[in-house]
Amino acid sequence: MLKPETMFDREHEWSELTRFATHRGPQPALGIVSGRRRQGKTFLLDAVCEATGGFYFAATEATEPESLHQLGSALARYLGEPVPRRFAGWPEAIETIMTLGAGDRPLTVVLDEFPYLAKASPELPSLIQRAFDPAGRRHAGAIRLLLCGSAQSFMSKLLVGSAPLRGRASLELVVPTLDYRLAREFWEIDDLSLAFLVNAVVGGTPAYRREYTLGDTPADREDFGPWVVRNVLNSSRPLFRESRFLLAEEPELRESALYHGVLAAIAEGNNTRGGIASFLGRKSTDLGHPLTVLEDVGMIAREQDAFHARRSTYRITEPLLTFYYAIMRSEWSDLERPGHATEVWERSGPTFASQVLGPHFEQLSRTWCRWYAAPDTLGGRRTHVLSGVLPDPAGKTGHRLDVVVFGRDAGGAERILAIGEAKNHAVVGEKQVNRLDRIRDLLVQRDPRASRQIKLLLFTGYGFTPELRAVADSRDDVELIDLERLYRGD
Repeated sequence: MLKPETMFDREHEWSELTRFATHRGPQPALGIVSGRRRQGKTFLLDAVCEATGGFYFAATEATEPESLHQLGSALARYLGEPVPRRFAGWPEAIETIMTLGAGDRPLTVVLDEFPYLAKASPELPSLIQRAFDPAGRRHAGAIRLLLCGSAQSFMSKLLVGSAPLRGRASLELVVPTLDYRLAREFWEIDDLSLAFLVNAVVGGTPAYRREYTLGDTPADREDFGPWVVRNVLNSSRPLFRESRFLLAEEPELRESALYHGVLAAIAEGNNTRGGIASFLGRKSTDLGHPLTVLEDVGMIAREQDAFHARRSTYRITEPLLTFYYAIMRSEWSDLERPGHATEVWERSGPTFASQVLGPHFEQLSRTWCRWYAAPDTLGGRRTHVLSGVLPDPAGKTGHRLDVVVFGRDAGGAERILAIGEAKNHAVVGEKQVNRLDRIRDLLVQRDPRASRQIKLLLFTGYGFTPELRAVADSRDDVELIDLERLYRGD
């Protein structure tokens, strides 16, 4: 099936959904579609139903009788019946859905916002399980049932452990946010430095480009600040409260004050469990549950230190959340009063540079190494990319590395391919390459995974000195990566 012309990218997602929806065979099939809110899941599923003549039902937060009434009304409209279907309960509704298809012609059925239905009717997954068991399938048509939801923790648990639907699904599709390269294309921004600035604030969520800003894109670098003021710091625009809504919409986040505190601590640079605990004035052991829940709902990611297996750091995965906790939360009372947004933005410049742009540029540098850099650039094929702090007992200090690229040798043993430093708002020169030279020497002495062949990577969003460019031209082990290479090269 042809992908709709209005759909940006999503080639993989469209391919998987259409393969599932058009699979020939008399037996029913179950698919699970999840992903954070505002990523275009509904648009995708509605388009699949439109292309296949399927039935799409979007649930709302309602009681069981109301949900069944809404389903009956939607089904009657789909079938061209004059009066709504009336269901005595979900067993009857599921039985009706499973017998919609005729013969072996596949029919797509989408139950969107499935967590709303299951919240009011906890037995629903078990009823669907029964419909897909051998006895239930004998009476079912060639239904291609897709359950979709944005509650990440709930959707991820549908198919794990002893969950009723474990082993029943033929598709488990997660719709991700657009990465920084795709986001630039989606926003249609040619200026790479401007694309980076916008991505650092709103990330790759498609809805923020159109619905939430009405297509308002910064005209140039000078318009970036005014764009933030009129779209993100403007209390009359939906992006202003979006970060708060993201937390409120997750059913797992019950003790909201604690979760807000954890995210605020990470946004301010306290990215270890001990640092977060100190920021909140709590014991480190008290944070296990909230950190796990925030990971489960996809708001933070835990990343292992490159040199300490037992040490981890946390980062916020949604740029808009980082921007909110770094810039907006402490200024909320001023921002709610019209006319103060420009003043808040002007005094937030240093914080924006250090707590938003700096960490975001480091993450983009690691993303580039993981997915876009060529093997020749990294000194081999990478397996994973981390950051870390290398201890230096002799110097009684630790050396932070923004990028550590790992691969494997011919025998399968892990080795370090490259190390790197990322500086967004500084001209990078010989001082930085000399630092990496010293760290590499230390690594060779201390880590059996290291060798003299480790590549040295220098990232900048600002520029390189002529002296450093001359060094890079004369050495095969030094790679310079600017915004042009981050966005368009390998």
